[in-house]
Amino acid sequence: MLYFLPHWLRDLDLPGIGVLQYLSFRAALAALLSLLLSLFVGRHIILWLKSRKLGERIRELGPSTHKAKSGTPTMGGLIILLALLVPTLLLADLTNAYVLLVMVAAVWMGLIGFLDDYIKVFKKNKAGLKGKFKVVGQLGLGLIVGFTMLYHPQFRGDNLKMDADGTLRKSAYLSSLGFRAGDQVMRAGPYRLAERPADSLAFDHYLVKRGNDRLTLLIPEDSRYTVGVGLFGKRDFSFVTQTDVPFFKDLTFNYALLTGGENLASKILYILVVIFIVTAVSNGVNLTDGLDGLAAGTTAIVAMVFAILAYVSGNAIFADYLHISFIPASGELLVFCAALVGACIGFLWFNTYPAQIFMGDTGSLALGGVVGVLALMVKKELLLPIICGVYFVESLSVIAQVVYFKYTKRKYGEGRRIFRMAPLHHHYELLGWHEAKIVSRFWIITVLLALLAFATLKLR
Repeated sequence: MLYFLPHWLRDLDLPGIGVLQYLSFRAALAALLSLLLSLFVGRHIILWLKSRKLGERIRELGPSTHKAKSGTPTMGGLIILLALLVPTLLLADLTNAYVLLVMVAAVWMGLIGFLDDYIKVFKKNKAGLKGKFKVVGQLGLGLIVGFTMLYHPQFRGDNLKMDADGTLRKSAYLSSLGFRAGDQVMRAGPYRLAERPADSLAFDHYLVKRGNDRLTLLIPEDSRYTVGVGLFGKRDFSFVTQTDVPFFKDLTFNYALLTGGENLASKILYILVVIFIVTAVSNGVNLTDGLDGLAAGTTAIVAMVFAILAYVSGNAIFADYLHISFIPASGELLVFCAALVGACIGFLWFNTYPAQIFMGDTGSLALGGVVGVLALMVKKELLLPIICGVYFVESLSVIAQVVYFKYTKRKYGEGRRIFRMAPLHHHYELLGWHEAKIVSRFWIITVLLALLAFATLKLR
């Protein structure tokens, strides 16, 4: 909301108010506000949960060292969600579809996790929400994200020649009509740029700022629609269904190629990909959330990575230099990601060993859903095994353990295990590693994987 404050107060000419339009300033403010809010809210939520004696019931099959944690308040994901959503609502551009969609993902998965925690804590049912209902929830979010990205006009291709702030890039066609690279479009016909109707592309004139001058460029009638498409773009399904390929310069992969081109089957395939990624990452974070500070710390690092990727993807100059897809309007995700970093770090104040509160499924499912959607939005889902390597390995350890146990039981009549216990962090616990050491080392590994992910941008 504060993003629009300079526009609402433009007639008062207040000095310095325009800084709220700067993306970097709003991102820094979002991270700070999120951190402070989580510290303030967290204390009160913990006290309330303790007064109600709403603590975690530790499962009998877990490591024996965890039995001392019985009674620790859970549902701490509420702290993360509040600290994430409030700064985003205050500081992000709420007309941006990227921001709105990722907020929907956070709330949607947070509600599913909350139901699971509610059943465990309030109903005293350790099984929680049935797995099939979690899958239905993840499926629902995947459908929402997939359809929105396919059909919302803001998820358009990179055929436009104008950056988010109205600055024009080089185009021979536009140059022939009087435009120049570096011109800043102020008005399209009778509309200010920010107030232009989304479905309007044909205008008879444009007001541009060139240096210190303002010029009105008249557009011939037979060129108006073409100019509008070049400046503002149009829905481009082929762009939505493509993603960047790591390690290879200017190489993208389009899921539509698997179905023979752009058709109904390609859209269905893309939605299935979205569902798979959202489900896999949310489950991965859920499995990782087994030690004090592990899920929150790794997600804070992952959020930093996506903050940078969103910023460079939404900037035409950086995207061109790094040879990655230029994704108009995705830069606004920087504000959301900054708030996510602040929320996770603030939550760590209470969640580091020994934890005063657990995030529960309210937090882990929400964080996983958000990370999966962010990866899809910035077209870096093929980098997920690197960026989210800890989640990935934790998930693989569970899958491998279950598959091997069933295989050996069928073959030898007795189930055998690869690890002492899955997920992987419990294996190291049973080897005698202290919980804090495991968490710290997993954080270090996540940092190294983050650096490797950035390295792939130049190893192209």
